[in-house]
Amino acid sequence: MTLRVLIVDDEAFARRRLIQLIARDGRALVVAEAADAADGEALVRAVDPDVVLLDVRMPGRDGMTMARGLGPRPAVIFTTAYAEFAVGAFDAEAIDYLMKPIAADRLARALERAEARIAATGARFEPPRIPVRSGSAVSFVPALAVARFRSIDKYTAFVADGVEHLIEQPLADLEALLAPWGFLRIHRSELIQLSRVHGLHQSGATGEVELDDGQRVRISKRLMPSVRRRLNR
Repeated sequence: MTLRVLIVDDEAFARRRLIQLIARDGRALVVAEAADAADGEALVRAVDPDVVLLDVRMPGRDGMTMARGLGPRPAVIFTTAYAEFAVGAFDAEAIDYLMKPIAADRLARALERAEARIAATGARFEPPRIPVRSGSAVSFVPALAVARFRSIDKYTAFVADGVEHLIEQPLADLEALLAPWGFLRIHRSELIQLSRVHGLHQSGATGEVELDDGQRVRISKRLMPSVRRRLNR
């Protein structure tokens, strides 16, 4: 198993050091890096890492707060210069707590622990599939193949492989299921996959997102700030 790693640390030097150590170790691959918790959370949803190497003290929201909001996956390894946060780290169910400057053998042991936990708990989850009923038959559509879910009366509609489907699963349930996989509610009747956003068109306090298949989806005034934050606009 090659572990997919996200590094979240406000110090560019610290990120480079970790990238070098991981490259030498060979059991893991750095798939993304972020300089703060907000970008880190967005990348968790976008790239679905197995492990987050997470600094504790950063500008804005700290690493402890971010870790507690991640749920059971990905596995968290704290990387910090401050010993006093160790108890809180294990309250957040972290795999390990590495003190800077981080030694190669300590990082290797931490990655081994992460690998063991993933193997033992099945923490590397498969992306959800959406059940679609046609008469007495049920088929399953990979959620990541869908750019947009929208409410139509008491149904939810979506298009996959050029075919429109109607399901009875409420948009709110889909939002809770798919949020860890990079989906965001942008209107009471609209749920989109952020990685499929091609552009943002703002008009006053509201606007639209343009998806990579050409669809344009309205954004509510109330949700516009969260959309801009998640898109880093």
